[in-house]
Amino acid sequence: MAEVKNSGPARGGGWTRFVTARPRLSLLVALVITALAVLAGGGVADRMGSGGWEDPDAESTYATQVLEREFPASQPNLLLLLDAGAAGVDDGAVAAEAQRLAERLDAEPGVSGVGSYWGTKSPALRSEDGRQAVIAARIEGEEKAAGEILRKIAPEYRGTHGPVEVSVGGPLAVRHEMQTVIQEDLLRAELIALPVTLVLLVMVFGSAVAALLPLGIGIVAILGTNAVLRGITEFTDVSVFAQNLTTALGLGLAIDYALFVVRRFREELAAGADPQAAIGTTLRTAGRTVLFSALTVAVSLAAMLVFPQYFLRSFAYAGIAVVLLAAAAALILLPAALLLLGERVNALDLRRLFRRGRKPAAAGAGADGAGSGSGWARTAALVMRRAPVFVVATTAGLVLLGLPFLDVKFGTADDRQLPATAESRVVQDELRDGFPGSPGSGLTVLAEGRATPAQYAEYRERIEVIDGIDRVDGPVTSGAGAQTHAYFTVVPEGEAVGSTAQSVVGELRAQEAPFDTSVSGAAAVLVDSKDAIAERLPWAAAIIVVVTLLLVFLLTGSVLIPLQAVVLNALSLTAMFGAVVWVFQDGHLSGLLGFTPTGDIETTLPVLMFCVAFGLSMDYGVFLLSRIKEEYDATGDHEHAVRFGLSRTGGLITAAAVILAVVMVAIGTSRVTNTKMLGLGVALAVLMDAMVVRSLLVPSVMKLTGRLTWWAPGPLRRFHDRFGISEGGAETAPVTEPGQARMAEEEDAERAEASEGVAEDARDKESVGR
Repeated sequence: MAEVKNSGPARGGGWTRFVTARPRLSLLVALVITALAVLAGGGVADRMGSGGWEDPDAESTYATQVLEREFPASQPNLLLLLDAGAAGVDDGAVAAEAQRLAERLDAEPGVSGVGSYWGTKSPALRSEDGRQAVIAARIEGEEKAAGEILRKIAPEYRGTHGPVEVSVGGPLAVRHEMQTVIQEDLLRAELIALPVTLVLLVMVFGSAVAALLPLGIGIVAILGTNAVLRGITEFTDVSVFAQNLTTALGLGLAIDYALFVVRRFREELAAGADPQAAIGTTLRTAGRTVLFSALTVAVSLAAMLVFPQYFLRSFAYAGIAVVLLAAAAALILLPAALLLLGERVNALDLRRLFRRGRKPAAAGAGADGAGSGSGWARTAALVMRRAPVFVVATTAGLVLLGLPFLDVKFGTADDRQLPATAESRVVQDELRDGFPGSPGSGLTVLAEGRATPAQYAEYRERIEVIDGIDRVDGPVTSGAGAQTHAYFTVVPEGEAVGSTAQSVVGELRAQEAPFDTSVSGAAAVLVDSKDAIAERLPWAAAIIVVVTLLLVFLLTGSVLIPLQAVVLNALSLTAMFGAVVWVFQDGHLSGLLGFTPTGDIETTLPVLMFCVAFGLSMDYGVFLLSRIKEEYDATGDHEHAVRFGLSRTGGLITAAAVILAVVMVAIGTSRVTNTKMLGLGVALAVLMDAMVVRSLLVPSVMKLTGRLTWWAPGPLRRFHDRFGISEGGAETAPVTEPGQARMAEEEDAERAEASEGVAEDARDKESVGR
């Protein structure tokens, strides 16, 4: 009598009964909650910020806040670029119109610190050719409030005013325009990703009905996450960039999880089980794997919470929410829908149009385009037969692809993230290329404490001789007599955030003074951001590694497999990091991809990309390892279990990776460079992990480690026996139902198919020997 693994009654345990007790009611409640989420999450992008790269507790942040309060003119966030054309900015009519605009701007509510070339005659505010000049001001308030003021007043100043043409720029305008571009790009990405994803799902499942289920789960996860983010914005800042991750993971992971669940359900139906029994087996097997996978991905994303920058923390909020919602929808709503559909899940098989006259594939193992096949079994056999060659060649290739990252240079995000035609980007380009200096481009040294003019003069003389400083302006004080606040403007040589500017920051902070000093400016923000990331990166890495080791041990009961999983996952990311430097830092393919290379990478991006890509790699690793473990528990044959696991999940993982890569590439079509880098980089990492690491490196490494792969010391083995997670259950039982018997026969057929490659290898060796 055939035997199959069985961990409970055929019709499932308590969880199965809970999620399938009233399937119509479950779907109705989900529909209502989703509708409420649409209302709750509406307008969430308008409440998000487009900054968050700085450490809120850093010296540069403190100095900036004090300067904003005491000297608003020193921190302009709004710039009006006036172009006088051939008349020149010193023309009488031009000067009169400029003065009128400056006075009008100064009278605007919430605007302070208005200054202009015409009022100060500062050469930094006049272009070298004399055709352009600047009016600078500060819009007060937090980022969102200041953005609202900018949105109201910008149209009144933009355009032609008498003899001058006015363009609106400055840091606030850059952030506002970046937020607008991101929202437009996200909508376009969704319009690209949804239909392409649907087509791919139809190709994978054949059935149009089955294909719509993962897409529906993804939409529920995205809408739910938007509602969660809307609530979070009531308590803390959230970056608008996080919406891109919401869309990418909402579609990608929901499709991954739904693929796994729907495929297993169809297998059970093909094996003769009724829908209720099929749901029970699916939740007991694929359901546990989905839950486990969601936890591993959520942990990788949660590691970003240790960093102080709200840009990174926002991705943790969005990522954790969308992963858990995708898993919840796949484990609650999807089983209810499958139970109601039953055999109709295979309806509308569009692939029949392409296979008329041929025998249709079974709805189980081979029905999905992602199903198993002898091709994957033969691939596994070949890889394991030449395991040392594949380990060395694959590892060397991945390391080689990652070598460009050794030359990485870190910087800060600026207006060049935007397309070259964006108004605020055009203004900043003009300031960079045509002006001898621009407001906010240098460093500012804040001086606090009572001091005399002589003490200020002595300090200025001391810092003027620091290597790398072009000039020092100031001090600007808060009044006459002994002062409590003042500031100096320091213009370093070279780029505003280049190595020289960063070195100057350290020198300024090391200088002794008779008053307290704090340094702000772009280079200071970069130095502080790098320090904050370096300080907390070991903690984030420790969280990811320790929790991953624990979770994979709970899944497999092995000591070696968790270590392999961490190392191989990290190795799968090398191509992504190498490509980030080679393409986005060095500028290769910049013309094709449509971005402006700046010679550096924004400091937080590698951290974000590592956490996202590592979590997704673990997602695929869990799918493969769970099936290998299930088969190893059933047969005790290590090599067979590896071949069988790859044969049953290789196509599924590849299909899921391609679909997720499509979503990430759609995100990568963004006109904002950081979003483009995130989308295309993670897409590359996902494809490399699925098609190289899972297909070649994992089976070859497991071949070399042999049965030692499953070893664990006695205490840990007992710990796993008590608390471990297994996909298929812990014991075997005789088959007593026809559906179970047929399923056992299907499993036997799959095992025979997975062993075909080994038999062929043996025949080849015998032939060679003769």
